[in-house]
Amino acid sequence: MKGDNMTEVNDPSLWWKQAVVYQVYPRSFKDSRGEGLGQIAGVTEKIGYLKELGVDAIWLSPFYPSQRADGGYDVDDYRNVDPKLGTMDDFDALAKAAHADGIKIVVDIVPNHSSNLHEWFKAALAAKPGSPERDRYIFRDGKGPNGDEPPTNWQNHFGGPAWTRVPDGQWYLHMFTKEQPDWNWKNEDVRADFIKTLRFWLDHGADGFRVDVAHGLAKDLDRDDLDDYVVWCTNDQPEDGSHPVIDRDEVHDIYHEWRKVFNEYDPPAFAVAEAWVRPSRQHLYASPDDLGQIFNFEFAKKDWIRDDMHLAIEEGLESAERSGSPATRRPRCRPANTIDCRSTGCCATAPHTGRTARSAPSAPAPRS
Repeated sequence: MKGDNMTEVNDPSLWWKQAVVYQVYPRSFKDSRGEGLGQIAGVTEKIGYLKELGVDAIWLSPFYPSQRADGGYDVDDYRNVDPKLGTMDDFDALAKAAHADGIKIVVDIVPNHSSNLHEWFKAALAAKPGSPERDRYIFRDGKGPNGDEPPTNWQNHFGGPAWTRVPDGQWYLHMFTKEQPDWNWKNEDVRADFIKTLRFWLDHGADGFRVDVAHGLAKDLDRDDLDDYVVWCTNDQPEDGSHPVIDRDEVHDIYHEWRKVFNEYDPPAFAVAEAWVRPSRQHLYASPDDLGQIFNFEFAKKDWIRDDMHLAIEEGLESAERSGSPATRRPRCRPANTIDCRSTGCCATAPHTGRTARSAPSAPAPRS
């Protein structure tokens, strides 16, 4: 190995370019208390096992306080540990143990939506239409003479309307379940609070973040063609950043702000985008002034055919060359209509939801 490749291997700030990252779903990974539910302390107990596997980093699926309407991706409190899974002291102990064995910690951050039990959403429901509290989310008046029709015809990722009406007649947007109201990223309170959250976890020992629904934060609902679109990713979505809610160019203004925070740390914090975007736009998320890396989901979308897989490889290499970042790939599984991918930890589409499967680790379960 020579030149730049050797430099990257020896440069601690570039650890992620050669890393093996193991996804851990804490609730099912290791029960350390005999309660039938995994905990953060259980992950700490198995750091030695993970080291034996040759793991360079562990990606922790959401462990925040949550009612689990979507497996923990409905977050009640972004700066805490679910009491069922442990405490902040347990997280600190995990980070310390992992780092002692040379293993990095990647936290799953969920910036597209909160849960409907988040304090700010409860405040929004209690406030009046047009209030500062409501502006942190996406509330709109309905259509029809009495406003009793949703603002758009959109269906959410789990089926059913992407809008839910509240008692005063307004509707709020949720691209996923009704328990997951979408944040309004035009709101400065939201932007500032997520910067606070990023620093919180980095200061507690996290080395970086997997960014959930990274393509969805920026939205433009002030247009008259919204019913011409859907809120999930498609193979024919625009390549110019003009979709109203997916892969808009403005989302990178957010990530440029985040990158400044990441670069305050030594080594700079790592981030990877879960962004279902056209191959020609992957490089925007993987650029050094942005998140720095993106999952190459083209592998998960292609059929098991030589030419299709070759195309995914070529597109991934082209994106990597444009951004200066290597492609990130999770294991493929069998076609989504033949297996529930939540049991394999791959990135194909879960058959009953149309949503990215994201749960159990794909490596062997830990020894007892």
